[in-house]
Amino acid sequence: QLQLVESGGALVQPGGSLRISCAAPGFTLESYSIGWFRQAPGKEREGVSCLSRTGGNIDYANSVKGRFTISRDIAKNTVNLQMNNLKSEDTAVYYCAASGDNYCSYFEPSYDYWGQGTQVTVSS
Repeated sequence: QLQLVESGGALVQPGGSLRISCAAPGFTLESYSIGWFRQAPGKEREGVSCLSRTGGNIDYANSVKGRFTISRDIAKNTVNLQMNNLKSEDTAVYYCAASGDNYCSYFEPSYDYWGQGTQVTVSS
């Protein structure tokens, strides 16, 4: 059973940067399409970025476009989300999700596996 583990969440000041990672011990993440989602307090979970299995499709939510970058680290078997110029509204629990199909989507039922989340707090 694939298990996803997010890491890297932290408290960061507005304007700062942070990289969070999604790992799957014992499995090869290259075989999966990955989505990053986040849930802020009192809000519904929303899609942030996604990367198709073959890498042909990448997408970002409008709210993070130009500030966030999703990428695979093949050597470390992780999918990373580099977050720059962080804003207070980026504060949320960030989740990664995986699907064996080859697509980039924010439709949550498309994903078969979910991590437990990592907390990102942007505050001075």
